[in-house]
Amino acid sequence: MTEPELKSCCAPPTGRAARAVEVDAVETCDPPRRAGDLVRLDGGEFLMGSEDAHAYPGDGEGPVRAVRLEAFRISRTAVSNVEFGEFVAATGYRTEAERWGWSFVFAGLLPDDFPPTRGVAATPWWRQVEGADWRHPEGPGSDVDERGDHPVVHVSWSDARAYCAWAGLRLPTEAEWEYAARGGLAGRAFPWGDELEPGGRHLMNVWQGEFPRRNTRADGWLGTCPVDAFPPNGFGLHNTTGNAWEWCADWFDPGHRTRRSARGGSYLCHDSYCRRYRVSARQGLTPDSTTGNTGFRCALDA
Repeated sequence: MTEPELKSCCAPPTGRAARAVEVDAVETCDPPRRAGDLVRLDGGEFLMGSEDAHAYPGDGEGPVRAVRLEAFRISRTAVSNVEFGEFVAATGYRTEAERWGWSFVFAGLLPDDFPPTRGVAATPWWRQVEGADWRHPEGPGSDVDERGDHPVVHVSWSDARAYCAWAGLRLPTEAEWEYAARGGLAGRAFPWGDELEPGGRHLMNVWQGEFPRRNTRADGWLGTCPVDAFPPNGFGLHNTTGNAWEWCADWFDPGHRTRRSARGGSYLCHDSYCRRYRVSARQGLTPDSTTGNTGFRCALDA
């Protein structure tokens, strides 16, 4: 197995050998199983991307361009552990992390006496943990019993696509995701405007303090939080920035087709190291990447 690649503090490590997961065998639902949880957006033209001082040109955030979308529907929240559990119970599906037998966990969530495990050389706060998967976010000694309403994590792009196939839904395109995440605001950094903490209020789950050594938890959370923990944006969507990265349908670079796009940043983003908690920010991950800060939400044609 090759050394995982890591581009930022909050981006999941990559580097597993690519392996396709069969989703055609998953029985789909018609009509869509969870369509009632989706918001209908009329679409139209919007300005996608960013070229401001906080953008990452190397990530392909710019140039800012006009994009036109047809009407579509998108989940108000990311898929939760309870919702993903319903899928697993109905289908017997095993995620890629379960098949591999391990996934990456942020070291700050592990107990002090956790045995030494392989990390990522450039970013040692990512630890390879045997037995870490969606049911056991920090390894075998953890569970999601008290986190049913938190986003499911440790899911690959293929796992997300399998859930969508079962639910009669699909992953959103990047353009759909950004349009929905903006909540009707044009050219703003966040779903509510340009201030990170307007009036001192925390409106998303990201890192506070000194990354990666000290998190003050000023927003109330160390790891993930409930999928609707913070106020919705102008379209009624919760947590479109922070909390957990969200897989999108697109290739990160259509010319290379090795990585899929993820959006929104996570609870590990911090201005000192990773500013990918903005609505225009994007990250490219190999489709089999799994960590404790990557999940997804669903979409549907209108």
